[in-house]
Amino acid sequence: MTVLSHLNNVSANTVLSTNEIGSINRSIATLETRLTSYFGSDIKSKFRFGSSTRGTILPRSMDRKSDIDYMVVFNNSDYKPNTYLQRIRRFVETYYSSSEIYQSSPTIVLNLNHIRFEIVPAIEQWFSGVQIPAPASDFSEWMNTDPNDFNSELINCNVSNNSKIKPLIRLLKYWNANNSYPFESFLLEKEVINMNFWFCTDLRDYFYTAIESLNAGFFAPQWKVNLVNKAKNVVSEAKNLEYQGMPYSAEAEIKKLIP
Repeated sequence: MTVLSHLNNVSANTVLSTNEIGSINRSIATLETRLTSYFGSDIKSKFRFGSSTRGTILPRSMDRKSDIDYMVVFNNSDYKPNTYLQRIRRFVETYYSSSEIYQSSPTIVLNLNHIRFEIVPAIEQWFSGVQIPAPASDFSEWMNTDPNDFNSELINCNVSNNSKIKPLIRLLKYWNANNSYPFESFLLEKEVINMNFWFCTDLRDYFYTAIESLNAGFFAPQWKVNLVNKAKNVVSEAKNLEYQGMPYSAEAEIKKLIP
């Protein structure tokens, strides 16, 4: 095998299986039915967003933090965010009492056996659009958001790069999950679509370029800097082995990043 064949094989495994998609869809349908039953007309709209709508979500076997982002927009906007967070929490505890439930950032996390939901309460104002709890205010104030604005950016980038961006992102998220998550998943996706992939043709080219372009950040902790530097060194060595006509050794080197 070669680096390219290995990356292509692993990339194929990062796509959700038909069974996993079916299981997730059934869980979403159940969640939506229960939300309607519990809240009734108090809910203005409800929908999923995030990586599961972009095709960049990983199977849970490859990323233990793989989740479904789900937004619940309430009709009444008179209260502070914490009120709505607690309403979501009481709903989840009513229907999923045997599951792991906790608050994480501006979401209530529902951890099921096969998938994790991150449920975000929201309100909608005619002058500012959708708003969600603001982390900087300890969730006592609202901030504006457009939950699906990134989707079109990623789709356009993927199309203009011969459909290599989505598989590349999934590979990088797999590497990220295997290394204690040095990057926040959404920010990693955003970083990828801002990279330059001139002269890249196959997934190997895109992966090499992405790793070489990764930036740990000026104030990053040393462990994160070390992981990024290690990844860059592995790619450099793999390219050197390929140049020497040693494709199997190059593949073995890349497996240090993508098993």
